[in-house]
Amino acid sequence: MTRTGLAVLLLLTVALIPADLGAQGQRKPAPKPAEAGTPVVPDPPVPVESMALPADYVIGTDDLLGIVFWRDKEMSGDVVVRPDGMITLPLINDVMAAGLTPDALRVRIVELAQRFLEEPSATVVVKQINSRKVFITGEIGKPGPYTLTSPMTVLQLIALAGGLREYAHQEQIMIMRVEKGKAFTLPFDYASVAKGKKLQQNVLLKPGDTVVIP
Repeated sequence: MTRTGLAVLLLLTVALIPADLGAQGQRKPAPKPAEAGTPVVPDPPVPVESMALPADYVIGTDDLLGIVFWRDKEMSGDVVVRPDGMITLPLINDVMAAGLTPDALRVRIVELAQRFLEEPSATVVVKQINSRKVFITGEIGKPGPYTLTSPMTVLQLIALAGGLREYAHQEQIMIMRVEKGKAFTLPFDYASVAKGKKLQQNVLLKPGDTVVIP
């Protein structure tokens, strides 16, 4: 066979090699067709998470909650806890929310919803905490209420409120607190605490505390 004939034969051989053969001469597997009747499983819903909550958090007046019913948008929505501690939901109407943890409220809502829905599934989302407030008054830069969404000491509150004014009596600051129906005061010597002394007076504030700067 001449050289020209040999070249033509080689070209014909290459052209006849299937295009779907891999580098090792093996045929690539064809994609499997979808089986008839196989259900398409949707991705699970992304869970709605509450904001970071204090460990001892319970729902209180003015807190903003999101009530989410799975597969029932008409029952879902945002609600504000009223001064009487109640929230109002479609069909269910009034539900006591104040004093409960979010999970305890979720259980209560599911119990009530069973009268209207088959196998209800609900989530309680804390969107905004407005009930946990501390107060600071007197010779301070920015007196008023402050929301307690994380642990805060007296010294931190004073800094957040703009610091003491020029004529504040630094050694006579008081924290007014009510526990179990009884009111009492705690001393706070700003000058000493700022120098690293009497650190036991720099207590963690609790909801309802009032810091008085004479």
